Amino acid sequence: MAIVKVTNVRLAFADLFKPSEKYKRFGASFPIVPGSDNAKTLSAVVAAVAKDKWGVKADAILAKIKSEGLLAYLELPKTNSEGEVYDGFAGMYTLNASNPARVAVIDRDTAPLAEQDGKPYGGCFVDASVELWAQDNSWGKRINATLRWVQFRADGEAFSGGAPVSQGEFENIADGASTHDLI
Repeated sequence: MAIVKVTNVRLAFADLFKPSEKYKRFGASFPIVPGSDNAKTLSAVVAAVAKDKWGVKADAILAKIKSEGLLAYLELPKTNSEGEVYDGFAGMYTLNASNPARVAVIDRDTAPLAEQDGKPYGGCFVDASVELWAQDNSWGKRINATLRWVQFRADGEAFSGGAPVSQGEFENIADGASTHDLI
């Protein structure tokens, strides 16, 4: 097992405040820029975790599970079932991480965030911590990533789900507004 912090990455497929309906887990995906420090660190840690688990067989096992897509960190873009690349993943690698328990989600100043805060959202920039670990049991061999926490870093162009609402979009209508004024 090894803990890795990825920094200044975009957030996608975020199930941070409620578990996904399909998998019943909290989680997210992160497009990783090939050749970046994040990519180099993730590749090295995956190799080290495999070596720790499988010793001299690590290279062969890692090659097999890579070919089968059984890695939390894939040096491929994230695609749908028809092979179409998801928004934000073109030319990127993919880190997928999940956790059965709700993870800490914090703002830049480390204040806790809630879903109603409108951040983080798909397309924003975050830092995240994951624990990479090797699985070798009756369910098979793979390298998994447990999501530990996510910290909002900066706004970014929202992925196809739409942009978050800005407080500047609202008008104060508390004084003197009538239904007729709003039509």
